Amino acid sequence: MLDLTRRTLLAGLAAATCLIAPMLPAPAAAAELKKITFVQEWPVPDGFWIPWILGSKKGFYAEEGIEIEIVVPPTVADTMKFLGTGRADVAFTTVMDVIFARGEQAPVVAIARYGRANNWGILSAEGKPLTVAELKGKRIGIYNDAWTKAQLEMMLADAQLTLDDVEMVAAADDTVPLLLQERVDAITGITNAEGTGMATTGGQKPEFLPAIEHGVPNTPIFMLAGNEAWLKANPDLAKAFLRATRKSIGYAVEHPDEGIAAFQELYAKAYDAKFITQQWTDTIPLFGAMSEDLMVNDPAPWAALLDALVKFKVVNTVEAPDSYFTNAYLAQ
Repeated sequence: MLDLTRRTLLAGLAAATCLIAPMLPAPAAAAELKKITFVQEWPVPDGFWIPWILGSKKGFYAEEGIEIEIVVPPTVADTMKFLGTGRADVAFTTVMDVIFARGEQAPVVAIARYGRANNWGILSAEGKPLTVAELKGKRIGIYNDAWTKAQLEMMLADAQLTLDDVEMVAAADDTVPLLLQERVDAITGITNAEGTGMATTGGQKPEFLPAIEHGVPNTPIFMLAGNEAWLKANPDLAKAFLRATRKSIGYAVEHPDEGIAAFQELYAKAYDAKFITQQWTDTIPLFGAMSEDLMVNDPAPWAALLDALVKFKVVNTVEAPDSYFTNAYLAQ
């Protein structure tokens, strides 16, 4: 799975957060609504959840006859376990978690994308931009997972370099302190997590070297996924969930202050105003235009990603791209 950072401060503040959050507020009577259990990608509430938090408060899910129950997993490894075993109906997760889960025969499938691109890359201190070639001999803070190393390997190959040409320094849970403390020359990460951390913790706008400009597939990192048995039994409910989610994303993008306030109201114990505000600000550009294809998965990036996973030996074999995702539950 992708080991993406969140602020250590948030983890401390959220120590008392319940595994299952209260039902998100809905203006319609509870008896009239169908519950959807929605497991998240991370054991600490973060700004990525703002659309469905705000959409629930505004009544967008209730309008579709839905009340969502957010499940906060105990660890990042539990998201797919909850979804695969039917303890959750849908999940906010990563593209790699879907691929790895299906590799273990878990009955899960991506049903919509969250964002339009892969915003992973190399971050360095403000005023110290790096090219791929200049990474040779540098110390790079990384997460010790297969996909991080594979993406870094792909980038280095763009300048005829290998992993042996750099010194990798593994972070336990957050690469940002490594860079701020000048223990490394650069770190791996995404613009709306590590980039956000650099801005809020270090007070600087990091230099960013995009992976997609140097050989890494442009597949969005985050996905909405569903349990296949639940989807088959509840196709109309799944479609209603995605309609409400799309409306919620659009509204949250247009009304960021409302989104921040709704997050604070629900997760006061896990609320770091500076970080969450900046994280949502950094996330908004990833959605691009609010067009009809906002959440539609494109087969081409999936195919490129799967080919790369095999080439760089992240996995041994893969299935056809359309076995990992479906657009059947999105309004056409």
